[in-house]
Amino acid sequence: MADMKTNYLIITALESELKRSALPLGVDIVYSGIGKINATIASIKAIHQYAPQHIINFGTAGKVNSQLHGLLDIAKVIQRDMNTEPLAPRGQTPFCNKPSQYLSFGKYVCGTGDSFVTSHDPWLQSQGVDVVDMELFAIAATAHQHDIPWQALKYITDDANENSANDWQDKVNQGQDLFIDRLKQLLS
Repeated sequence: MADMKTNYLIITALESELKRSALPLGVDIVYSGIGKINATIASIKAIHQYAPQHIINFGTAGKVNSQLHGLLDIAKVIQRDMNTEPLAPRGQTPFCNKPSQYLSFGKYVCGTGDSFVTSHDPWLQSQGVDVVDMELFAIAATAHQHDIPWQALKYITDDANENSANDWQDKVNQGQDLFIDRLKQLLS
């Protein structure tokens, strides 16, 4: 049974990405921790606690598409680290009838995986992946399973290359103001 109901629930990996104190009144946030397992557990728990009408994932991302920067609306998410070939093509879970991609309104493609991308991966480009993260696929899959609409806004912190870790640490909190501005537009 849900403890409380909320229209919009934000799920973000780390408080360093988005401070609770920056949010408008009436908007709840859950910090999932990093990675698909943490994001799944936190999403399920949050859905039961808050019974949200809408889930918004905000987080940081590395860019695969070198033309992009700033805050991006994600249209599609896939799993970049599900690789069981020859049982199933990369990105698809074998013997599983759940979707291998989840769609929202937006423009860009995100590839989620439990690794920090630090080098070029031709498969990502072949799939049209624009940015990479470590939580969105799990959040979207959980939202889908519970029939809750989701959307994601990703702030690009790095180029998904050998400098990514340092770049991410330098820029982890720089997307907050852009996200808050977008959130206020969504709420109005």
